Amino acid sequence: MPLDQLNGLLTGGVFSLILVFARVGSALLLLPGFGDGYVPGRIRLLLALGFSVVIAPILGNKLPAPPGGPAGLLVLVGIEVVIGLFLGTIARILVNALEVGGQIVAQQIGLASAALFNPQMATQTSLPGNLLSMAAVLLIFITDLDHMLLRALIDSYDVFPVGPGIPVDDMSKVVARAVGQSFLIGVEIAAPFLVVGLLLFSGLGLLARLMPQIQIFFVAMPLQVGIGLAIFGAVLPIVLLFWLERFQTGMTGLLTVGR
Repeated sequence: MPLDQLNGLLTGGVFSLILVFARVGSALLLLPGFGDGYVPGRIRLLLALGFSVVIAPILGNKLPAPPGGPAGLLVLVGIEVVIGLFLGTIARILVNALEVGGQIVAQQIGLASAALFNPQMATQTSLPGNLLSMAAVLLIFITDLDHMLLRALIDSYDVFPVGPGIPVDDMSKVVARAVGQSFLIGVEIAAPFLVVGLLLFSGLGLLARLMPQIQIFFVAMPLQVGIGLAIFGAVLPIVLLFWLERFQTGMTGLLTVGR
């Protein structure tokens, strides 16, 4: 093989790897399970690099030719980073639906003031939201949805080709729709607790009016927590399966738009 052909082959391979790593690496910073705070940065870097090395030859026909100068390369890398962050953000928004639902549940069962450190988001969150978020990540890996997330990164090159630019308008609409869907999923998750809480507080209010001498808060607090925890334990598997279906549908719908 002539030297110039070998140099061109090496240049094209390095260029393809850089582009793929820019999108994959930025997406893995936010994908649930891969980009959580408790995952060491070196592990995430090695995972992104290894995955990029594996899929770069597969995506060879979907990548443009190397640009003529460093400015063109920086532009392409910047576009790929934005697309990768966008994909990771959508997945993270759908996962945060559990935190929204958990916060509503905590308010309904009297645990709103009890907070626990959430290693996924490196912040204080409600106890039900923390449990739901950790269980969701566990379910993603048990049901092999992590394979779907990695496959989604490959399929994203059909929806977001390399080079044409950043579809800012479409991305903003998708993010807005994902935020609304996440809030709706959170409310649907907490729906049983909203109904039971409404009935419980209505009954306690009526009891307080009929018997004013009763210390209603002394009676209501253990009753509220006990009933809330019993319902939470009963509906937890259903809630997780419901979210899992919505998460898969949301990610699949994102990558089938425009096909």
